Amino acid sequence: MSEVLTNRDDAVLTITLNRPEVFNAFNADLHARLHEALEEAADASVRAVVITGAGRGFCAGQDLREFQEAPGDIRDRLRATYHPNVRAIRGLEKPVLAAINGPVAGAGLSLACACDIRIAAGSATFVPGFIGIGLVPDSGGSWFIHRLLGYARAFEWMTTNRRLSAAEALDWGLVSDVVETEALPARAAELAATFAELPTRGVGLTKRLFEHAYDAALEDQLELEAELQSQATKTSDFAEGVTAFLEKRPPRFTGA
Repeated sequence: MSEVLTNRDDAVLTITLNRPEVFNAFNADLHARLHEALEEAADASVRAVVITGAGRGFCAGQDLREFQEAPGDIRDRLRATYHPNVRAIRGLEKPVLAAINGPVAGAGLSLACACDIRIAAGSATFVPGFIGIGLVPDSGGSWFIHRLLGYARAFEWMTTNRRLSAAEALDWGLVSDVVETEALPARAAELAATFAELPTRGVGLTKRLFEHAYDAALEDQLELEAELQSQATKTSDFAEGVTAFLEKRPPRFTGA
């Protein structure tokens, strides 16, 4: 059984973490298979990506049995496993959607927060996890959660280990939509298909702009906007968008 499954539906690639017996906890094989799936997602024919979990959970974080048994310093393992996959998600110049189908904790929470958009099942719960076993956020968790929630709320949440319901996560802005558990796959597919019909290059360049804007000076951001707008005007989708606007019809974007 593969630790990660992939499925293509037109321009949408769905990546499913597939260790349901342990709530899709990370081990070395899952990291490796996830990296392969993200390489598949980089193909230009993929215009939107969904990451979800098999069974009743999204991802419980690190498999602690493997953690206890694995040799070496955790610093090296983070650099070799988690970091490449976080960078791969952020490097995809297309939207990445986390469909959080159940409990998520620890590095699984970091993974979800590395995605561009998060939607959740009503049965989902969100637990920082790290401080509960005497650790600190990793896998980008401190970076993403601080930016999503602000310093005070992020710090309190990460250090108290409070369990959030899906409704609370929606209220906090951690997720953008909550649906009935059985409706989540269809909602994720619908949302991903909508993104897959957009001008993919423009979406990807917008992702780069927002990434840069976190700590950029205004002048630097203005300059990057000008540079990326120049790139956007050279795409086929820009030409189609203008033509469709002038012809008063819906555009037919191809991602080119």
